[in-house]
Amino acid sequence: MAETGHFKQIRPLISDLACRGFSVYVFTHGFFGAEIERAGARLVDVFADLPLDHADSESMPFPCRYVSYAGTYAKEIIDKVKEVEPALILCETFSVVGRVAAQVLGIPFINVMTGHNVDPARFLPKLHADPRVAISDRCHRAVEVLRDRYELRDASPFCYVTGLSPHLNICCQPPRFLMEHERKVFEPIAFYGCIPSESRPIGQSAAEVAYFNAWPKRIGIYACFGTIVYRYYLDAALGVLQALAECLESMPEARALISLGGLPLSDEISSRIARPNVKVVEYADQWAALSAADVFLTHHGMNSTHEAIVHRVPMLSYAFFWDQPGLAERCRELGIALPLTGAPRGAVSAEDMKRALRQILENRQAIHVNLERVCDWEREVIAGRTGVLQTIEKLV
Repeated sequence: MAETGHFKQIRPLISDLACRGFSVYVFTHGFFGAEIERAGARLVDVFADLPLDHADSESMPFPCRYVSYAGTYAKEIIDKVKEVEPALILCETFSVVGRVAAQVLGIPFINVMTGHNVDPARFLPKLHADPRVAISDRCHRAVEVLRDRYELRDASPFCYVTGLSPHLNICCQPPRFLMEHERKVFEPIAFYGCIPSESRPIGQSAAEVAYFNAWPKRIGIYACFGTIVYRYYLDAALGVLQALAECLESMPEARALISLGGLPLSDEISSRIARPNVKVVEYADQWAALSAADVFLTHHGMNSTHEAIVHRVPMLSYAFFWDQPGLAERCRELGIALPLTGAPRGAVSAEDMKRALRQILENRQAIHVNLERVCDWEREVIAGRTGVLQTIEKLV
């Protein structure tokens, strides 16, 4: 689906399959076109003539609209898929239409798990009780189409959670981020991680690097809550960022860079958060920012968490929803992150922020030892990708 974080998790697979000699067609939004081309694959821009908003612009949580998309445009998408004569469909769990196409065409599909330990048995009850839930009539009609016309047995407004594959489920993390009993839910499972296989050098002229390097021998804090959080929890997100800004008013030795993940930077947001030692931008190159930061304030999205690990940056955890609290807790257990609150979206004051920052800085040496150990897991999962690609070849 047209989500930047989801695309980033699936991109290493796209690139590695193309390098292995497969003809890879990526059915997604046109704004990923340049990256798809660099990965050696071909874009099929399904959203150009089949826009998501025309299928559903109302349902919440937002991924319910992907169910509407599948029910509304299944025939058109399947016709487009037929043109490339695929031997295999690889789709993220949220892309319900991908597995519908595989089922209709009678070919195997691989599910890419773009979340941490999203066990349907645990997550579905949470969704049914979620106060955000508001399902549109179009979504209900799409569910009926998926159930009656396409015989999707798990058809529901939440079937973006239940799309496990009987052929292969690929986890975008190293194996040790799931306990043994947790892995059984997703069998057959393979681990691929979400870090690109190719190295990505950072030029010292990158704006994010220059910003931190202009503050020599001082504390550099990078903060980002991804691209999705603001859809649901704008006030909570801005509240904790304001707490960071107010905290740094009394910490002249610190400098922060805050990325809003694409949220427009209004005068109101700037007045709440910007300070002489706090820079707020609509979007930052996170890879570059993490290469120079000392601390990362994060919501624990999958990409953010593992990018921080690769750059060995200690994390301050502020989880909002979905898989984030579980991944934050796993990072706390591994000794690489410190939680700001005891519950998702908890209240945080400037004093709470300062106390947590002091604690993470005082324990920086021990945290770095843990980060080195966990970073080895990232390298191991990348080194094991050839075996996963061979499994995919067998399915083909």
